[in-house]
Amino acid sequence: MCGIVGAVAQRDVAEILVEGLKRLEYRGYDSAGVAIIDGDNNLNRLRRLGKVQELKNALEAQPLSGGTGIAHTRWATHGEPSERNAHPHQSSGDIAVVHNGIIENHAPLRERLQGLGYQFESDTDTEVIGHLVHHELKSHDSLLAAVQATVKQLEGAYGTVIVDRLDPERMVVARSGSPLVIGYGVGEHFIASDQLALLPVTRRFAFLEEGDVAEVTRREVNIFDANGNSVEREVKESEVSHEASDKGPYRHYMMKEIHEQPLALQRTLEHRIVGGKIAADAFGEGADALLANVDHVQIIACGTSYHAGMVARYWLEQHAGVSCNVEIASEFRYRKSHVFPNSLLVTISQSGETADTLAALRLAKEMGYHSSLTICNVPGSSLVRESDMAYMMKAGAEIGVASTKAFTVQLAALLMLTGAIGQHKGMGEATLAHLIQSLQSLPTKVEQALSLNDEIEDLAEDFADKQHALFLGRGDQYPIAMEGALKLKEISYIHAEAYASGELKHGPLALIDADMPVIVVAPNNELLEKLKSNVEEVRARGGLMYVFADKQAEFASDDTMKVLPVPHCDEFIAPIIYTLPLQLLSYYVALIKGTDVDQPRNLAKSVTVE
Repeated sequence: MCGIVGAVAQRDVAEILVEGLKRLEYRGYDSAGVAIIDGDNNLNRLRRLGKVQELKNALEAQPLSGGTGIAHTRWATHGEPSERNAHPHQSSGDIAVVHNGIIENHAPLRERLQGLGYQFESDTDTEVIGHLVHHELKSHDSLLAAVQATVKQLEGAYGTVIVDRLDPERMVVARSGSPLVIGYGVGEHFIASDQLALLPVTRRFAFLEEGDVAEVTRREVNIFDANGNSVEREVKESEVSHEASDKGPYRHYMMKEIHEQPLALQRTLEHRIVGGKIAADAFGEGADALLANVDHVQIIACGTSYHAGMVARYWLEQHAGVSCNVEIASEFRYRKSHVFPNSLLVTISQSGETADTLAALRLAKEMGYHSSLTICNVPGSSLVRESDMAYMMKAGAEIGVASTKAFTVQLAALLMLTGAIGQHKGMGEATLAHLIQSLQSLPTKVEQALSLNDEIEDLAEDFADKQHALFLGRGDQYPIAMEGALKLKEISYIHAEAYASGELKHGPLALIDADMPVIVVAPNNELLEKLKSNVEEVRARGGLMYVFADKQAEFASDDTMKVLPVPHCDEFIAPIIYTLPLQLLSYYVALIKGTDVDQPRNLAKSVTVE
């Protein structure tokens, strides 16, 4: 969740480190810091509570020079947000450490280290790493060996980087559950938790795998697996755009990414639909043969990705003829579940590093699933490496914490998966052709839906004084209502809930009054008449409704209901199209509320802790 940047070079690295942190601001954080070893082997540290800009301002007033350094943006887990709890942490003036993740056995380690005479300056779990390394150096002849001995004592998740002022041209990094990538330069090397941080200085990267420990100097990188064996990790040229972190003409990343959706959908469909058919390798080489034997699908995801999975359940069961369960990853991990014969496990994650989803995949492998597929946006991520099949979303970097284009691309991938499985399960040729035509129309239909921008901006004014909102949908629009509620609460801090509209009479009607706006998604489908009855239930109790309705659905605005006509679309892609106005609504309401749209409080983009 936090951001890590490290560098070992002949040049001063302070600006590189801070620029890297700025590129990782999307991950969510509460403080920032940097530690650099100067030419006299002094370890100098600077930390600030708040934004990276505060750290940058402090460095301008108090410059730090040196070619080896580490930097960090912290998202609090242990200890309140404060300068004393900010990373990097130091031990005995010699060791500096940054760390993503949670050390679950930090309490007994702290107690043992205090018994050895170490004093703790923070409330964090991270500080035990630095003290342990310092202690292990007393009995080991290198920083590498000391770190290898240290990580064997750690329980939990960590991506950590350690430097020693007495060994100033070296960094040692370790990865268990929290991602780290090595950036390769010429006479210099870098470390980061996301390659996006390092694009200004290199485009060549290698991803560390679970249990890896690496020794990084200016001239070489040596990687060792969990057993201490020397290993090679493939170095790849990054295809991520250097401009991915630029907002362009938009005020916020979120709005930029909303408007990137037509292009993102076009990219994800490219080369995967060939000759009016789903390509045999759309889900990876050899995937078609694996999908042919699937009789059940188990989808595992978190947050927005979970909502995408819920939509897919409707598609897979109705159109592909296979049963489907969808479960939140953190729940799946901690209950005993039944594995159906010929079950495909599908994980969905924008980052490919979501801790609970990754742990669920590893558990599922032990349980005997037929095969595994991940739908992911980051090549080389843990979910991609550890799954049998991988659908790379090609959505482009998503910086805003509130997911937009990743969600619609996930839905497109899941609809394609429905077709890919369905064609082996008796889906008629006409139905498959209909599904594919709908997919191909997506970029244009999304463009049309985005034309509602100005009307939704005006409508958002009605929410200026609202503290609560209710979202309603039926069928495959129910998960879309859930996603709309999540977006609104994420970035505007309005309490929002979603219900299947048939559930109104079973409790939620008690909430209805003039101060509770009710947002309804109403495509023209077989459930429309049922939905209209639910709308009347709200009107009869004085509720004020905002209905996003198909132009052919015959809703009309009046004193109790504002209707925004959504361009007509096919039922296959209606969940994707009706997502767009809800994204726009949440964005404009957040602007009115004056919140931090791209970095909402308490949240992080990449959730790499449980």
